[in-house]
Amino acid sequence: MVDVVRRGESPLGPGSGDGMRRGGPTVLRLMLGAQLRRLREARGISRQDAGYSIRASDAKISRLELGRVGYKQRDVADLLTLYGVEDEREREAFLTLAQQASSPGWWNKYSDVLPAWFEMYVGLEQAASVIRSYQVQFVPGLFQTADYARSVTLLGHPGAPPDDVDLRVDLRLARQEILTAGDAPRVWVVVDEAALRRPVGGASIMRSQLEHLVELTELPNVTLQAVPFQAGGHAAAGGPFSILRFSDPDVNDVAYLEQLTSALYLDKSVDVDNYLMVMDRLCAEAASPVETRKLLAKLIRSM
Repeated sequence: MVDVVRRGESPLGPGSGDGMRRGGPTVLRLMLGAQLRRLREARGISRQDAGYSIRASDAKISRLELGRVGYKQRDVADLLTLYGVEDEREREAFLTLAQQASSPGWWNKYSDVLPAWFEMYVGLEQAASVIRSYQVQFVPGLFQTADYARSVTLLGHPGAPPDDVDLRVDLRLARQEILTAGDAPRVWVVVDEAALRRPVGGASIMRSQLEHLVELTELPNVTLQAVPFQAGGHAAAGGPFSILRFSDPDVNDVAYLEQLTSALYLDKSVDVDNYLMVMDRLCAEAASPVETRKLLAKLIRSM
Protein backbone atom coordinates (compact mmCIF):
# COMPACT_ATOMS: atom_id res chain seq x y z
CA MET A 1 0.00 0.00 0.00
CA VAL A 2 1.21 3.52 -0.78
CA ASP A 3 2.03 5.46 2.40
CA VAL A 4 -0.33 8.35 1.67
CA VAL A 5 -0.32 9.61 5.25
CA ARG A 6 2.63 9.27 7.61
CA ARG A 7 1.75 7.76 10.93
CA GLY A 8 0.94 10.35 13.57
CA GLU A 9 0.31 13.12 11.02
CA SER A 10 -2.93 14.79 10.06
CA PRO A 11 -4.31 13.38 6.78
CA LEU A 12 -4.28 16.95 5.50
CA GLY A 13 -0.59 17.41 6.08
CA PRO A 14 1.41 20.10 7.87
CA GLY A 15 0.31 22.96 5.60
CA SER A 16 -3.41 22.71 6.24
CA GLY A 17 -3.67 25.25 9.06
CA ASP A 18 -4.24 28.34 6.91
CA GLY A 19 -6.97 26.64 4.91
CA MET A 20 -8.78 25.49 8.02
CA ARG A 21 -8.53 28.94 9.54
CA ARG A 22 -10.00 30.80 6.57
CA GLY A 23 -11.71 28.25 4.33
CA GLY A 24 -13.39 26.27 7.08
CA PRO A 25 -15.24 23.10 6.10
CA THR A 26 -15.09 23.75 2.35
CA VAL A 27 -11.34 23.34 2.04
CA LEU A 28 -11.37 20.49 4.56
CA ARG A 29 -13.81 18.59 2.35
CA LEU A 30 -11.63 19.18 -0.70
CA MET A 31 -8.43 18.09 0.98
CA LEU A 32 -9.94 15.11 2.77
CA GLY A 33 -11.63 14.01 -0.44
CA ALA A 34 -8.29 14.12 -2.25
CA GLN A 35 -6.71 11.92 0.43
CA LEU A 36 -9.55 9.39 0.25
CA ARG A 37 -9.17 9.28 -3.52
CA ARG A 38 -5.44 8.57 -3.16
CA LEU A 39 -6.14 5.78 -0.70
CA ARG A 40 -8.72 4.24 -3.04
CA GLU A 41 -6.48 4.45 -6.09
CA ALA A 42 -3.50 3.06 -4.16
CA ARG A 43 -5.56 -0.06 -3.44
CA GLY A 44 -6.81 -0.31 -7.02
CA ILE A 45 -10.44 -0.04 -5.93
CA SER A 46 -13.05 1.33 -8.34
CA ARG A 47 -15.51 4.05 -7.39
CA GLN A 48 -18.29 1.55 -7.94
CA ASP A 49 -16.84 -0.91 -5.41
CA ALA A 50 -16.15 1.91 -2.95
CA GLY A 51 -19.74 3.10 -3.31
CA TYR A 52 -21.04 -0.43 -2.72
CA SER A 53 -19.13 -0.59 0.58
CA ILE A 54 -21.03 2.42 1.93
CA ARG A 55 -24.38 1.51 0.38
CA ALA A 56 -24.13 4.29 -2.21
CA SER A 57 -23.41 4.88 -5.89
CA ASP A 58 -20.10 5.59 -7.59
CA ALA A 59 -21.49 9.10 -8.19
CA LYS A 60 -21.56 9.70 -4.43
CA ILE A 61 -17.93 8.58 -4.13
CA SER A 62 -17.09 11.07 -6.87
CA ARG A 63 -18.89 13.86 -4.98
CA LEU A 64 -17.10 12.91 -1.75
CA GLU A 65 -13.70 12.91 -3.42
CA LEU A 66 -14.40 16.27 -5.05
CA GLY A 67 -15.47 17.77 -1.72
CA ARG A 68 -18.96 18.56 -2.99
CA VAL A 69 -20.79 17.06 0.01
CA GLY A 70 -20.27 16.51 3.73
CA TYR A 71 -19.06 13.27 5.29
CA LYS A 72 -20.86 10.78 7.50
CA GLN A 73 -18.64 9.21 10.14
CA ARG A 74 -19.85 5.70 9.31
CA ASP A 75 -19.13 6.15 5.60
CA VAL A 76 -15.59 7.36 6.24
CA ALA A 77 -14.96 4.54 8.72
CA ASP A 78 -16.16 1.95 6.21
CA LEU A 79 -14.03 3.45 3.42
CA LEU A 80 -10.95 3.48 5.64
CA THR A 81 -11.49 -0.20 6.41
CA LEU A 82 -11.90 -0.95 2.70
CA TYR A 83 -8.72 1.00 1.92
CA GLY A 84 -6.70 -0.89 4.54
CA VAL A 85 -6.23 1.95 7.03
CA GLU A 86 -6.02 0.05 10.32
CA ASP A 87 -3.86 2.22 12.56
CA GLU A 88 -6.16 3.69 15.21
CA ARG A 89 -4.42 7.06 15.29
CA GLU A 90 -4.73 7.46 11.54
CA ARG A 91 -8.36 6.42 11.59
CA GLU A 92 -9.12 8.82 14.43
CA ALA A 93 -7.42 11.68 12.56
CA PHE A 94 -9.49 10.99 9.45
CA LEU A 95 -12.74 10.70 11.41
CA THR A 96 -12.07 13.90 13.36
CA LEU A 97 -11.42 15.79 10.14
CA ALA A 98 -14.53 14.28 8.56
CA GLN A 99 -16.53 15.68 11.45
CA GLN A 100 -14.91 19.12 11.06
CA ALA A 101 -15.48 19.04 7.31
CA SER A 102 -19.20 18.54 7.87
CA SER A 103 -19.55 21.43 10.29
CA PRO A 104 -21.06 24.72 9.08
CA GLY A 105 -18.78 27.58 8.02
CA TRP A 106 -19.01 31.09 9.45
CA TRP A 107 -21.19 32.01 6.48
CA ASN A 108 -23.91 29.59 7.62
CA LYS A 109 -25.63 32.41 9.51
CA TYR A 110 -26.35 33.95 6.10
CA SER A 111 -28.00 30.76 4.82
CA ASP A 112 -31.37 32.47 4.35
CA VAL A 113 -29.91 34.59 1.54
CA LEU A 114 -26.96 32.44 0.47
CA PRO A 115 -27.91 30.15 -2.44
CA ALA A 116 -26.45 26.65 -2.36
CA TRP A 117 -24.65 27.16 -5.68
CA PHE A 118 -22.76 30.17 -4.26
CA GLU A 119 -21.99 28.71 -0.83
CA MET A 120 -19.09 26.65 -2.14
CA TYR A 121 -17.56 29.70 -3.79
CA VAL A 122 -17.55 31.60 -0.48
CA GLY A 123 -15.66 28.74 1.15
CA LEU A 124 -13.21 28.44 -1.74
CA GLU A 125 -12.66 32.19 -1.79
CA GLN A 126 -11.88 32.19 1.92
CA ALA A 127 -9.35 29.37 1.50
CA ALA A 128 -7.63 30.56 -1.69
CA SER A 129 -4.03 31.74 -1.71
CA VAL A 130 -4.49 33.52 -5.07
CA ILE A 131 -7.71 34.96 -6.50
CA ARG A 132 -7.72 36.24 -10.07
CA SER A 133 -10.90 37.72 -11.49
CA TYR A 134 -12.24 39.49 -14.56
CA GLN A 135 -15.40 41.58 -14.20
CA VAL A 136 -17.42 43.36 -16.85
CA GLN A 137 -20.51 44.98 -15.37
CA PHE A 138 -19.78 45.59 -11.69
CA VAL A 139 -16.88 46.19 -9.35
CA PRO A 140 -16.03 42.75 -7.88
CA GLY A 141 -17.67 41.83 -4.59
CA LEU A 142 -14.43 41.81 -2.61
CA PHE A 143 -13.87 45.45 -3.58
CA GLN A 144 -17.38 46.87 -3.10
CA THR A 145 -18.30 49.51 -0.54
CA ALA A 146 -21.40 48.94 1.57
CA ASP A 147 -23.46 51.49 -0.37
CA TYR A 148 -22.36 50.12 -3.75
CA ALA A 149 -23.07 46.55 -2.59
CA ARG A 150 -26.53 47.59 -1.45
CA SER A 151 -27.24 49.17 -4.83
CA VAL A 152 -26.10 46.04 -6.67
CA THR A 153 -28.20 43.86 -4.36
CA LEU A 154 -31.31 45.93 -5.01
CA LEU A 155 -30.76 45.60 -8.76
CA GLY A 156 -30.73 41.83 -8.49
CA HIS A 157 -33.41 41.54 -5.80
CA PRO A 158 -35.71 44.54 -6.22
CA GLY A 159 -38.50 43.07 -4.09
CA ALA A 160 -36.34 41.68 -1.27
CA PRO A 161 -37.30 42.61 2.32
CA PRO A 162 -34.95 45.15 3.93
CA ASP A 163 -33.63 42.54 6.38
CA ASP A 164 -32.62 40.26 3.50
CA VAL A 165 -30.88 43.12 1.74
CA ASP A 166 -28.98 43.90 4.94
CA LEU A 167 -27.91 40.25 5.24
CA ARG A 168 -26.66 40.15 1.66
CA VAL A 169 -24.63 43.32 2.16
CA ASP A 170 -23.25 42.07 5.49
CA LEU A 171 -22.15 38.82 3.86
CA ARG A 172 -20.34 40.69 1.11
CA LEU A 173 -18.52 42.87 3.63
CA ALA A 174 -17.66 39.84 5.79
CA ARG A 175 -16.05 38.17 2.77
CA GLN A 176 -13.80 41.20 2.35
CA GLU A 177 -12.05 40.62 5.68
CA ILE A 178 -9.64 38.25 3.93
CA LEU A 179 -8.08 41.22 2.13
CA THR A 180 -6.38 42.42 5.32
CA ALA A 181 -6.05 39.12 7.18
CA GLY A 182 -2.65 37.97 8.38
CA ASP A 183 -2.60 35.28 5.71
CA ALA A 184 -4.34 37.38 3.08
CA PRO A 185 -4.53 35.94 -0.43
CA ARG A 186 -3.05 37.62 -3.49
CA VAL A 187 -5.98 39.25 -5.28
CA TRP A 188 -5.47 40.27 -8.90
CA VAL A 189 -8.50 41.78 -10.60
CA VAL A 190 -9.05 43.02 -14.15
CA VAL A 191 -12.12 45.24 -14.58
CA ASP A 192 -13.64 46.52 -17.79
CA GLU A 193 -13.74 50.31 -17.96
CA ALA A 194 -17.52 50.09 -18.32
CA ALA A 195 -17.79 48.82 -14.73
CA LEU A 196 -15.83 51.85 -13.53
CA ARG A 197 -17.96 54.33 -15.45
CA ARG A 198 -21.40 52.84 -14.75
CA PRO A 199 -22.80 54.98 -11.86
CA VAL A 200 -24.39 52.17 -9.84
CA GLY A 201 -26.42 53.79 -7.06
CA GLY A 202 -25.78 57.30 -8.39
CA ALA A 203 -22.80 59.61 -8.79
CA SER A 204 -22.08 60.03 -5.07
CA ILE A 205 -22.02 56.30 -4.31
CA MET A 206 -19.94 55.64 -7.40
CA ARG A 207 -17.42 58.32 -6.48
CA SER A 208 -16.96 56.77 -3.05
CA GLN A 209 -16.58 53.38 -4.69
CA LEU A 210 -13.83 54.62 -7.00
CA GLU A 211 -12.05 56.27 -4.08
CA HIS A 212 -12.25 52.95 -2.24
CA LEU A 213 -10.64 51.21 -5.20
CA VAL A 214 -7.74 53.65 -5.07
CA GLU A 215 -7.29 52.85 -1.37
CA LEU A 216 -7.35 49.10 -2.06
CA THR A 217 -4.58 49.39 -4.66
CA GLU A 218 -2.30 50.49 -1.83
CA LEU A 219 -2.57 47.05 -0.23
CA PRO A 220 0.51 44.95 -1.05
CA ASN A 221 -1.58 41.88 -1.93
CA VAL A 222 -4.01 43.67 -4.29
CA THR A 223 -3.46 44.36 -7.99
CA LEU A 224 -6.10 46.17 -10.05
CA GLN A 225 -6.04 46.67 -13.81
CA ALA A 226 -8.66 48.24 -16.07
CA VAL A 227 -9.34 47.29 -19.66
CA PRO A 228 -9.85 50.70 -21.33
CA PHE A 229 -12.36 51.20 -24.11
CA GLN A 230 -9.61 52.02 -26.58
CA ALA A 231 -8.21 48.51 -26.15
CA GLY A 232 -11.01 47.33 -28.42
CA GLY A 233 -11.85 43.63 -28.41
CA HIS A 234 -10.01 41.44 -25.94
CA ALA A 235 -9.44 37.83 -24.88
CA ALA A 236 -12.35 37.51 -22.42
CA ALA A 237 -15.19 37.87 -24.90
CA GLY A 238 -17.08 35.09 -23.08
CA GLY A 239 -17.81 37.14 -19.97
CA PRO A 240 -16.65 37.43 -16.34
CA PHE A 241 -14.89 34.64 -14.46
CA SER A 242 -12.64 33.97 -11.48
CA ILE A 243 -9.74 31.59 -10.92
CA LEU A 244 -8.86 30.41 -7.43
CA ARG A 245 -5.55 28.81 -6.50
CA PHE A 246 -4.76 27.10 -3.20
CA SER A 247 -1.52 26.65 -1.30
CA ASP A 248 -2.19 23.00 -0.56
CA PRO A 249 -1.21 20.71 -3.46
CA ASP A 250 -4.16 18.42 -2.71
CA VAL A 251 -6.61 21.08 -3.89
CA ASN A 252 -6.90 21.76 -7.62
CA ASP A 253 -7.22 25.26 -9.06
CA VAL A 254 -10.84 26.17 -9.74
CA ALA A 255 -12.31 28.36 -12.48
CA TYR A 256 -15.65 29.86 -11.44
CA LEU A 257 -18.28 31.15 -13.84
CA GLU A 258 -21.37 32.70 -12.30
CA GLN A 259 -24.73 32.72 -14.06
CA LEU A 260 -28.04 34.31 -13.13
CA THR A 261 -29.31 31.51 -10.87
CA SER A 262 -26.44 29.02 -10.87
CA ALA A 263 -22.69 28.71 -11.25
CA LEU A 264 -20.13 26.50 -12.95
CA TYR A 265 -17.07 25.19 -11.13
CA LEU A 266 -14.28 23.84 -13.35
CA ASP A 267 -11.35 22.04 -11.78
CA LYS A 268 -9.96 19.92 -14.61
CA SER A 269 -6.51 21.12 -15.64
CA VAL A 270 -7.43 21.44 -19.31
CA ASP A 271 -10.34 23.76 -18.48
CA VAL A 272 -8.55 25.84 -15.85
CA ASP A 273 -5.49 26.23 -18.08
CA ASN A 274 -7.67 27.76 -20.80
CA TYR A 275 -8.97 30.38 -18.38
CA LEU A 276 -5.48 31.02 -17.04
CA MET A 277 -4.32 31.68 -20.61
CA VAL A 278 -7.18 34.12 -21.16
CA MET A 279 -6.44 35.84 -17.85
CA ASP A 280 -2.76 36.23 -18.72
CA ARG A 281 -3.69 37.76 -22.07
CA LEU A 282 -6.15 40.11 -20.37
CA CYS A 283 -3.47 41.31 -17.95
CA ALA A 284 -1.14 41.96 -20.89
CA GLU A 285 -3.81 43.90 -22.82
CA ALA A 286 -5.15 45.89 -19.85
CA ALA A 287 -3.79 49.17 -18.53
CA SER A 288 -0.98 48.73 -16.03
CA PRO A 289 -1.75 49.18 -12.30
CA VAL A 290 -0.18 52.66 -12.44
CA GLU A 291 -2.21 53.63 -15.50
CA THR A 292 -5.32 52.21 -13.85
CA ARG A 293 -4.80 54.45 -10.81
CA LYS A 294 -4.56 57.42 -13.17
CA LEU A 295 -7.80 56.38 -14.85
CA LEU A 296 -9.52 56.11 -11.45
CA ALA A 297 -8.29 59.58 -10.49
CA LYS A 298 -9.58 60.98 -13.77
CA LEU A 299 -13.01 59.40 -13.26
CA ILE A 300 -13.18 60.71 -9.68
CA ARG A 301 -12.40 64.26 -10.83
CA SER A 302 -15.12 64.07 -13.46
CA MET A 303 -17.85 63.32 -10.90
